[in-house]
Amino acid sequence: MAWFEREFIAVPEDRKSQLLYKWPDLNIRRFSRVNVNADEIALFVKSGRVVTALGPGRHRLDAEALPVLSSLIDSLTGSNYYRAELYFVSTRELPGNRFGGRLADIADPVSEQVVTLRAFGEYSLCVRDPAELITSLVGTADLSRADAVQSWSADLLLKSMKVIVTQGISRGDWPVLGLSAAVEPIEAAVLRQTNLVLYEYGLRIGRMGNFDITLAPEDADRLKRLAKDLTYIRLTGDFGRYAAGELALGAGQGLAHGGHGGDGGFLGAALGLNAIQQNVARPAVAEPTGTPCPRCHCANPSGARFCMHCGTEMTGAQPHHCADCGAELAPGAKFCTGCGAPTAQP
Repeated sequence: MAWFEREFIAVPEDRKSQLLYKWPDLNIRRFSRVNVNADEIALFVKSGRVVTALGPGRHRLDAEALPVLSSLIDSLTGSNYYRAELYFVSTRELPGNRFGGRLADIADPVSEQVVTLRAFGEYSLCVRDPAELITSLVGTADLSRADAVQSWSADLLLKSMKVIVTQGISRGDWPVLGLSAAVEPIEAAVLRQTNLVLYEYGLRIGRMGNFDITLAPEDADRLKRLAKDLTYIRLTGDFGRYAAGELALGAGQGLAHGGHGGDGGFLGAALGLNAIQQNVARPAVAEPTGTPCPRCHCANPSGARFCMHCGTEMTGAQPHHCADCGAELAPGAKFCTGCGAPTAQP
């Protein structure tokens, strides 16, 4: 049964979705039939060099029919086997390959906060040159693994994205908050950079799909709080008043929870109430105390004889008397109430 399985060589059904499949046996029986699908190409490799390539169809391995196979004959087996590595390479574009990870720690030019960027998404991969793919990656990636090429390409893609995004943010081209709005230019720049590297390996990334660049959760919360604080400070015009309001909110939450579980507890409540008294209830200018003016009702210092605002003689000062009849004159009176004579009061 094992001999029959080696007689017909093809990609197993459960491996047809792979970009690259390596036939597990290095000793390939002579006169075996190799079935190559329409979207595949088969490559015989020996000592890191591609000996021959078989296109779509059914091929009978015979050195007489395929003279290039004569260099692969193993004389130790009576010339009944070919000793070589056989690879099946898919020629179609394979979507749905995942990539993702941490990009870099970068300083936000707006808030001057250091944040961590991460990227996650998918990309499609295709082979530009099967021979270059095999010869370039032999010794670089484990081609016997099903996802070796995709994993290696994802690492290159993430590396290119790290360089492109970091440079763009540092130059001020893209903001840290709102990178989703710059998905198209980021994709174009990353594909251009990545494909330059993949060209010499015979690979090409066709497109990227469903990818996003995000902040670490704690960094996103920190920037949102900072943006909120700056907005409220601009509205109040005073950091002290805003801080008093924040402390008051914390005090209210602490009192609502009975002083347990809140960030400030009773201490926060006390600080909040104290800040409110200092920033809200505190008078801007201390008003003078004393006798009010009988005319304009403005407060005057104690002992003042005349109002400092209108010049009227203050009530409680030395009384004036009429020069004719000696009757006491009311403050500000122009005529005497006893004899009707004009007064000399100012």
